[in-house]
Amino acid sequence: MELEMYRRYSQMARGIEKAELVFKNGRVFSSGTGEFIDGDVAVADGIVIGVGTYEGETEIDLEGKVICPGFIDSHLHLESTLVTPGELVRQAAQCGTTTFIVDPHESANVSGTDGIDYILDQTEDAPANVYVMMPSCVPATHVDDNGCILTAGKMKGYLEHPRILGLGEVMDAPSVINGSVAMHEKLQLFQDRVKDGHAPFLASGDLAAYVLGGIDTDHECVDYEYAMAEARNGMQVLIREGSAARNLDAIVKGIVEHHTDTSGFCFCTDDKHIEEIRKEGHINYNVKRAVQLGLPVEKALQMATIQPARCYGLYRLGMIAPGRQADFVILDNVADLNVVDVYHCGKKIIKDEKAELKPCPPYLKNTVHVSGFSEERLKLKHPGTKARVIQMLEKQIVTRDVLEEVPWIESDGEKYFAPDGEYQKIAVIERHKNTGKMGVGIIKGYGIRGGAIASSVSHDSHNIIVVGDNDRDMAVAVKEMMRTQGGYTLVCNGEIYGTLPLPVMGLMSDAGYESVNEALAKMIPKAHEMGVKEGFDPFITLSFMALPVIPEIRITPRGIYLVNEDRMLRTPFS
Repeated sequence: MELEMYRRYSQMARGIEKAELVFKNGRVFSSGTGEFIDGDVAVADGIVIGVGTYEGETEIDLEGKVICPGFIDSHLHLESTLVTPGELVRQAAQCGTTTFIVDPHESANVSGTDGIDYILDQTEDAPANVYVMMPSCVPATHVDDNGCILTAGKMKGYLEHPRILGLGEVMDAPSVINGSVAMHEKLQLFQDRVKDGHAPFLASGDLAAYVLGGIDTDHECVDYEYAMAEARNGMQVLIREGSAARNLDAIVKGIVEHHTDTSGFCFCTDDKHIEEIRKEGHINYNVKRAVQLGLPVEKALQMATIQPARCYGLYRLGMIAPGRQADFVILDNVADLNVVDVYHCGKKIIKDEKAELKPCPPYLKNTVHVSGFSEERLKLKHPGTKARVIQMLEKQIVTRDVLEEVPWIESDGEKYFAPDGEYQKIAVIERHKNTGKMGVGIIKGYGIRGGAIASSVSHDSHNIIVVGDNDRDMAVAVKEMMRTQGGYTLVCNGEIYGTLPLPVMGLMSDAGYESVNEALAKMIPKAHEMGVKEGFDPFITLSFMALPVIPEIRITPRGIYLVNEDRMLRTPFS
């Protein structure tokens, strides 16, 4: 800070001169001490001057409302919200989230550094703080078929970017643990920065080796026991509450029951649809839900503010104190925790303000390249043996590998798998390089009847994934994805019921969130009407069935992948 500027601020801090802006008569949440303090907050040039008793050139009377530091989402993928990054940030900011720590590995898996540059460019002027973690696993594993490869050499050019914080979620845990040269080059490149993890269900020795490699955080805990195992190993646990994976209840209930120290925990959304953000909130929902479960409000607010700021080295954020950035959430009271107003750098965020959508480069809107697909290739021969079935679990993205008898029909002297109400067919078609690869499997628990659902959003390689109870509807759905260059589609009895085009890398819509919400409001209830269980988001949950870093069994363009065994099966009957 320049000396003359400091002298001016010092006059304001001591009450000798009026501050530019003063929030009067508030209950100030001191995140550093976990206290609520009655007083005023003085602001100048977007920074906090002091907390106490102040007069301002402009004064805002809070009338006893709570003024809290802006909330921080410690891990999310902007692409998973389906809208352009700037739109998502504006919507979530209205819920009180003023800082976003973003991992753009979805874009990077489709379009490489062009995808990363798109995320940086689209968020440059957003009314919030948007930081980026450099994607670490592009592709996620050695069995993925994605669009690009991101090496340590390609990452070096981003090290000096002011909004690149560290290394994004390291999904390929075996490469860390087994000392892969390529992986450890990336870890070494970011040795002095935060390195996010992705480590579901590692054995104790493997977890120790993973942390020894330099991993600092993880958002994949689904229960309290594993969260504590990570915390004991020195990891910061990012409690996830998104659209598909909802882990907050299980972990926070354990924290409350065992009176656990919460300093090692933060909140994140990971993947959350825009319509859910508008309906239930963003990080403010995590805070409110944690308090409903019995967590003291002070602890919940610290997990949303100062703890992620400290974890990621964002020392000007997460606290209302002199010299910190003036990012505030105004809450009605400590019981209801409803967001009244939000400020970023001392400026009020206008609700539902229309922002001009930044154009997307044309080369990011032609990314679906499928070769050799036909309905005939969806047939799955049944040899009369038990099949390896993907068992879905409600409100989770983990799966179970089950060996079961599945139904079949006979046609032209051959037996084929016959989907029914319990078992459906699932397939993944490579869409980046015209390779013609396609894997077909069997899934249990999804429940769709009389149709099919397809999506070009399938983590993390983002090939076309389709599930249904008949080959005709599945083929119609895949061809619709080819026509629209990506998106979501729902087919019912041979007819396209609805499609949400996602032409930006096959991941996002640039038609505005209203268009996205309108399509989802039509398609999601219809999917549940067709049998998809209420515990699943029909599209987001489906998108994770192709992610081979999450146990226990997945479907890829190469076939069925047994995660725990690192083994590929050509068919479920292999």
